[in-house]
Amino acid sequence: MTIRDDLLQVLARRALTEDGARPEAVQRLHERGGRTAREHIAAVVDPGSFVEYGRFVTAAQTDRRSDDELLDRTVADGIVGGVATVDGRSCAVLSYDYLVMAGTQGMRGHVKSDRLIDVIERLRLPTLFFAAGGGGRPGDTDIPVVSALDCTTFAAWARLSGRVPRIAVVDDNCFAGNAVIAGCADLIVACDGSSLGMGGPAMIAGGGLGEVAAADVGPLDVMTANGVVDLAVERDDVDAAARDLLSYFLGPNEEWAAPDQAPLRDAVPEREQVSYDPAPIVETLCDDDTVTWLRPDFAPELFTALGRIEGRTVGLLGNDTRRVAGAITADAGDKAARFLQLCDSAGFPVISLVDTPGMMVGPEAEASGMVRHASRLLIAGAQLSVPLVGVVLRRGYGLGAQAMLGGSTREPLMTLAWPGAHMGAMGLEGAVRLSMRAELAKIADEDERERTVAALTAAMREHSDVLNVARHFEIDDVIDPAQTRGIVARLLAAAAERGRAAGSGRSVDAW
Repeated sequence: MTIRDDLLQVLARRALTEDGARPEAVQRLHERGGRTAREHIAAVVDPGSFVEYGRFVTAAQTDRRSDDELLDRTVADGIVGGVATVDGRSCAVLSYDYLVMAGTQGMRGHVKSDRLIDVIERLRLPTLFFAAGGGGRPGDTDIPVVSALDCTTFAAWARLSGRVPRIAVVDDNCFAGNAVIAGCADLIVACDGSSLGMGGPAMIAGGGLGEVAAADVGPLDVMTANGVVDLAVERDDVDAAARDLLSYFLGPNEEWAAPDQAPLRDAVPEREQVSYDPAPIVETLCDDDTVTWLRPDFAPELFTALGRIEGRTVGLLGNDTRRVAGAITADAGDKAARFLQLCDSAGFPVISLVDTPGMMVGPEAEASGMVRHASRLLIAGAQLSVPLVGVVLRRGYGLGAQAMLGGSTREPLMTLAWPGAHMGAMGLEGAVRLSMRAELAKIADEDERERTVAALTAAMREHSDVLNVARHFEIDDVIDPAQTRGIVARLLAAAAERGRAAGSGRSVDAW
């Protein structure tokens, strides 16, 4: 078959945009552990499903480079993007290309981004964005600019908050404008060897702040501890992790398997003073192998995770008694509030697993801004439009328990408790010491006073047992822990049938 000259020209030009046209550059990137933009995309999307936009674009630098150099060195102006499918479901995928001037953002690249963001908004496509790169590129000359502050990409990308789910992936240095793309996303996945910051080494040095290596600007351990990165993985796993995280936003799974629920009966120690790992509880409640933990190193006294129950994506949060007894700190309030916003925006029902002595108190806690930060959790819970199911595992005390339940035991679609749990306006011993302060002050003997406190606490403990709480209908039911998953699944199915699990469309705070 004869190929027309014009088609041959297109095919030849198209070949120049592929990784095979620059083998030496690809090899250098591979030697430092990186992957090309096209390799990232191919590893995530279904084979043959990627529809690309703007592959023939080159950098706006004709005053500085020849056409041959532009075609060779500025492929796609450093950003590859388009629409595709993952597991047969539509999404958008974009990736800055570290082979093109360290993944920096060119003027035509911004035009491409804007075009794709418009398509994403029109089609409401969940989006994956490989964001690594060095920030804005000052060397473009073909498009006259002075400040370049009229670039619309960042506002357009930020405006998608609440309209489509957006996941950013960072697998290398990610500075300045690239970091803003990551920071405005709903979730950030990063791997070892990545560095994330609002300014790279050149900007830091230019600001008179000294010489800093790129790897030391915002290394992964710093970004996980401060809550910037939601999910940290090994470099070889970053594409699979991004795909898995995106899949939560692409709809229910038809095939699923459930763990044996019987172990839940012994998952929580009887004594309130004994801490325990909540992970087995979450992983038992969810379908097999469907739990992803988010921000585990930030505010570890409160956990957040995504999982599935009978194929439906759910958000799970709860208290981890191994840290500060599961009390809600300022950071925990921020972490939980932002997670509720994410779930509400995406249409994920929320399961709240409560075991908390309440809000953290004291001068040190107040110095962290407790009043404002913890109140964020109450505001986020009160605004939920998706179903919330509360389960009191062992302790549900004070404002902390109310915040975990959306504001009160009446806010969830259903509030459940496990046997042996206790609930009250505050910790029981503290309640005794406060309410009986005058009577206790009259007891001169310290040992006798403490025996009185212990006796009164025991009496209050009996009164605060969840069976008594349920008898007064302050909660909806006390159940066999092995029934929890089944009850939650039926509630969520009823909500889905009535359209009560759709996303709210509210924006999600960056923090």
